[in-house]
Amino acid sequence: MPYNRNRRMACVNLTIIAVNFMYFAYLEIVGDTENSVFMIEHGAMFLPAVLDGEYWRLLTAVFMHFGISHIINNMLILYVLGDNLERALGAVKYLILYLACGIGANAVSLWFDMRSAQISVSAGASGAVFGVIGGLLYAVGVNRGRLEDLSTRQLAVMAVLALYFGFTSTGVNNIAHIAGLVIGIIMGFILYRKPTGNYYNY
Repeated sequence: MPYNRNRRMACVNLTIIAVNFMYFAYLEIVGDTENSVFMIEHGAMFLPAVLDGEYWRLLTAVFMHFGISHIINNMLILYVLGDNLERALGAVKYLILYLACGIGANAVSLWFDMRSAQISVSAGASGAVFGVIGGLLYAVGVNRGRLEDLSTRQLAVMAVLALYFGFTSTGVNNIAHIAGLVIGIIMGFILYRKPTGNYYNY
């Protein structure tokens, strides 16, 4: 399907990336992002704290990362894919999807921690990033396998590889990844509308 080549800059996606890096830089200046206690003190997910009423951690943890490689990996994927979804949805809907997937993935992860009686410290944008992949999978599927320069096969391969990397690595919150992906597909169904003309709305 043809699309407008004069792509508008995805301001919300770039702002999200900037906020992540700014908060990461602040945390590195005042402490150590690879120290679990320090991260709990500054908003990471921690079951006892959330059960004590600190529900805001479901949001703050989305903008926190354990070390430079963690944030680089997440933000690189978001930079490559997020602008496509923001143009497809529009700025407001994209922000809603991103935050809903991040918070939702954290909530599902928290529920699994409660079920398994595990107490862990978690943080990262991975749930939201997988949500972006899920939203794109839905949008690409609706558009007969292609959206801008993305295809269903490319996104599916990326999702499978990312999940495989998570399951074969230690210290990765795979529940949040899967939950984010599923929530992203659901949010894509709710928020995305296929363009009726010859061009995508930017």
